[in-house]
Amino acid sequence: MNQNYYAILMAGGVGSRFWPVSTTDHPKQFHDMLGSGKTLIQKTFDRLNRFIPTENILILTNERYNDLVLEQLPKVRPDQVVLEPAMRNTAPCILYASLKIQKMNPNAVMIVAPSDHWIEDEEAFEQDVTTCFHKCEKEQVLCTLGIQPTFPNTGFGYIEFEKGSDQKVKKVSQFREKPDYETAKEFLAQGNFLWNAGIFMWSVQTIVDAFKEYQPNQYKLFADGVSVYNTNLERDFIQENYAKAENISIDYAILEQSKSIYTLPATFDWNDLGTWGALYDKLDKDDADNAVVNAKTLLDNAKGNMIRSPKGKIVVVDGLEDYIIVDKEEVLLIYPKEKQQDIKKVLEQVKNKFGDQFA
Repeated sequence: MNQNYYAILMAGGVGSRFWPVSTTDHPKQFHDMLGSGKTLIQKTFDRLNRFIPTENILILTNERYNDLVLEQLPKVRPDQVVLEPAMRNTAPCILYASLKIQKMNPNAVMIVAPSDHWIEDEEAFEQDVTTCFHKCEKEQVLCTLGIQPTFPNTGFGYIEFEKGSDQKVKKVSQFREKPDYETAKEFLAQGNFLWNAGIFMWSVQTIVDAFKEYQPNQYKLFADGVSVYNTNLERDFIQENYAKAENISIDYAILEQSKSIYTLPATFDWNDLGTWGALYDKLDKDDADNAVVNAKTLLDNAKGNMIRSPKGKIVVVDGLEDYIIVDKEEVLLIYPKEKQQDIKKVLEQVKNKFGDQFA
């Protein structure tokens, strides 16, 4: 395996649209959402570990998930888990992890990847990432994997690339915010737009230089700790300084400012598993289009439902169509699939009425 290849696995999110399974104490990346026998973070780690050495994969997460990460990823040493003492969006944690990697290996090229996405064709994923790695080794560029849109999705940001190039890796002209439906239809018609999956590749030198140029204050804050990174004094420095970092995403901090961004249209199927409906799309269905995880079911006149329960529980459903039915110890959710984006709001109402312990 190439010793210059590194990965930052982003595992700090809460995934509140997957409530009641995903909670603040146990978010979706630590669950076997697909009923495959592996949690999402385990599947993502194994996918990266095909071509990135085990010891070169850093897991970025919140302090409260340290034990969960070490329990689910037994190959990982405690010093590979990079802990955020405060929630500050993606730019500060990526800079912090990048400076740690640069100190270990100034020749590193790296991928930043979410820990909770579904990618079936792992070979195609590996090929796409290494194609970008090769470009990043030769040129000072920032690369991203773009997903070929299959419908006018209003839930993703888009990457617009320059038309006319026959190169595999395309020059990005701009990142576009989540569009309304009509705009999304226009994007698809134009043919040079991809979904932004939040999967990035660059050399450690290029990303650190980009922070120096576009986020000098953020850079200085974290660069002041380089002498103690990867030592037992690192924790004290981060505890004292991390919360001072600006709360800003990598997209706003770097990607929207840089002039040398490229995208590779991905050759694999991808799903961000952002909602129960997205999970439903990826699961096998019965003859009436019901998707079932873990449950033993008796279904009558029930169509298009997403059903999840503890393993082996018997679930009887009669007369429901297009519902999300999720049973968990203290919470039962029966909710229309078409209103799945409102589950975040329901979660707030539950917290207000019954307390934070259910969230």
